[in-house]
Amino acid sequence: MAERDIRDNRPKGLLEAYEDGRVTGRIVYFPLDADPAALVAVHTVVEPEHEGKGIASALVREFYAMAAREGVPVVPLCPYAAKWAAKHPDEAPAAPAELVQEAKAQLEADHADLW
Repeated sequence: MAERDIRDNRPKGLLEAYEDGRVTGRIVYFPLDADPAALVAVHTVVEPEHEGKGIASALVREFYAMAAREGVPVVPLCPYAAKWAAKHPDEAPAAPAELVQEAKAQLEADHADLW
C-alpha cells in the first residue's frame, strides 16, 4: 500500500494528499479574515485514479484537526466537507451561522476564482 502524506500549503490555500510523492487529492481553502477567524473549505478534489481510497475523508478529517490545532472553526462551503461534517459531529463542530455568511461574502468578494 502506498504511503499517504497530507501537507498544508497555506500560501496557495491547499491541503494536499500525497502518495509516493504525487498529489492524489486536495482541499482548496482560504483563511477567513474575520473576528473570529476561520478556515473555509471551498472544494475537495481527488484525482480520478485515486477515488474510493478514503483520500477525501482523510483530507477533511485533517482539515478539521488543523483548524482545531489553530483554535479556529471550519466553514465547510465545499459540499463534500459539509456532508462529512454532518456525519462526524464529534470531529467537526458546526460553525456559527454568522461566520458562514461572512465566509460566503468573503468568497464572493475576494476569492471568486476558487468557486
